[in-house]
Amino acid sequence: MILLSANNIKKVYGEKTIFEDLSISIETLDKIGIIGINGTGKSSLLKILAGLETPDKGEVATSNELVIEYLPQNPAFDDESTVIEQVFRGESPFMKVLRDYENTLEAISIHEENIELQKKLIKLGEQMDSLDAWQLESEAKVVLTKLGITEFSQKIAKLSGGQRKKVALAGALIRPCNLLILDEPTNHLDNDTIVYLEEFLKTKKCAVVMVTHDRYFLDRIVTKIVELDQGKLYKYEGNYQVFVELKAQREEIEERIREKNLSSYKKELEWMRKGVEARRTKQKARQDRFYELEESIGGSSKQNMDISLGTSRLGKKVISLEHVTKCFKEKSMIKDFTYTVVKEDRIGIVGDNGIGKSTLLNLIAQKISCDEGTIEIGETVKIGYYTQENKELDLSLRVIDYVKEKAEYIKLMDGSTVSASKMLEKFLFPTFMHYTTIGKLSGGERRRLYLLGVIMQDINVLLLDEPTNDLDIYTLQVLESYIDDFSGPVIAVSHDRYFLDRIADKIFAFEGNGKISYYPGNYTDYYLKKEQQSLLSEDIRKKSKQTESEISFSKKAAPAAKLKFTYKEKIEYEKIDEQIEALENSIKEIEEEMTKNATNFAKLQELTRKKEEAEDSLTYQLNRWEYLNELAEKISEQS
Repeated sequence: MILLSANNIKKVYGEKTIFEDLSISIETLDKIGIIGINGTGKSSLLKILAGLETPDKGEVATSNELVIEYLPQNPAFDDESTVIEQVFRGESPFMKVLRDYENTLEAISIHEENIELQKKLIKLGEQMDSLDAWQLESEAKVVLTKLGITEFSQKIAKLSGGQRKKVALAGALIRPCNLLILDEPTNHLDNDTIVYLEEFLKTKKCAVVMVTHDRYFLDRIVTKIVELDQGKLYKYEGNYQVFVELKAQREEIEERIREKNLSSYKKELEWMRKGVEARRTKQKARQDRFYELEESIGGSSKQNMDISLGTSRLGKKVISLEHVTKCFKEKSMIKDFTYTVVKEDRIGIVGDNGIGKSTLLNLIAQKISCDEGTIEIGETVKIGYYTQENKELDLSLRVIDYVKEKAEYIKLMDGSTVSASKMLEKFLFPTFMHYTTIGKLSGGERRRLYLLGVIMQDINVLLLDEPTNDLDIYTLQVLESYIDDFSGPVIAVSHDRYFLDRIADKIFAFEGNGKISYYPGNYTDYYLKKEQQSLLSEDIRKKSKQTESEISFSKKAAPAAKLKFTYKEKIEYEKIDEQIEALENSIKEIEEEMTKNATNFAKLQELTRKKEEAEDSLTYQLNRWEYLNELAEKISEQS
């Protein structure tokens, strides 16, 4: 069934036409990835599909059954709301009951003796029963927990940027919909969260449309690729790998057509030059064909972003870090870290958000100083630093002036020079954009301009802090090629697994409490090594636990503090057996349905997804049951 169809739509911003005569349809189980160079209108297209913007021309037709959930790049938050309120936002009766129930439960935890609140909670519980909302509440907490958010009543204002993004993501994932629209969902997420998101979206029984630069993410989820290129839309059946192959075939065919048209154009140009009198005797249709040919050879669809730039000479001494320690507010970011950077280094830095990765780059770039230890920079070192925030961009400055401030001319690897305007063209800023103010560029275009400004400087050491955030796939490919040719060391913080596999030959992993571990190889090598270590640690832990249980009888337990249930835990403890029984019955019913529909593949897929969701919720509830019952036993032992 077609959920949504956009037909011949056009979008204009100011004097710039973003796209025109664009058509796309979305069916029930589509998993669509939208890619294209920054500034081609990907986010604008998503907003039109989500009903948040209207096209300047054309129409968008929707099914009566369509329910959309949209996650923008920068979600809006109410700082005074709690995590669970943010997840359960919305005005549907379903969401109102969930939100009211959680708020009332939180209020009773503070005012346990309030009879009116207790009556209200009972009434809301009955409404939850009638709407069958308990499972969604459980699923929401499962998703939040797996995303690393465990304090459900915490205020949004107290969360970090990364945590906020996870809360917004959790809300988009659990709110009922049949079309999920995601704009750069992996930006600012750590690798573990991205892996979980992949697994969730693979099994989610709804249509998904997303804009993302994460090539592994595209490879593992989408079944269709939609490419926006120079105002046109191209559709490809398959994942990212298939798209790369099919796009190459398309460009090859287009290039052959262009070469053929060029040959015809030369012949027609000769005829046109014979003079007005000679042309009067010819057909007007031939003149029209000449103008059409002239337009068709105006430019190739292939992107020309070759930037093989020259670099400054780098001496033997590059950067040396000796016993470096850095703390912020008593939190240890880097502890006793020693490393000598060499000319050939290609280092990828990974770790959870807020753990200290950017701190290391800031220390190397001498933006901040270390608390202990020393950092020595070689005399010939010239650092180019691409930061997460392009604060240096003056939005009132024209594009060409920004680049000229970096260099009027730049030397290429072959010894030749190229002007600032030519560099802009190579970096996909056509001539008509050169005198545009930076403030009028899209966010992605600003990031691309900022990257060009960094690499145009006379540098021989390159630091990259999350370069894959907000950069399109084409720009990333060019950056990767630039790194291949760059003759100095490159140190990159990134959550993009594809990018790290492509450029890194060693990984620095931030593992908490200031510890930085070194792993040879790219990201995949690091990930496999960590998996092996995790399995080994689990085996050791089990053996250790067994040994502890054998000797525990000889040790006298220290007196414990007085324990008691919170009001929320008390309510949860009273209801959890019923909820577990309901989930178990639900799973049995699903299994029976699966047996009946063994030959109905589409129905079987839907039932499989429902079973997996119910099993996830059951696992969460069983873990809570174990915790609550252990707590109940300890409370009982105290009396």
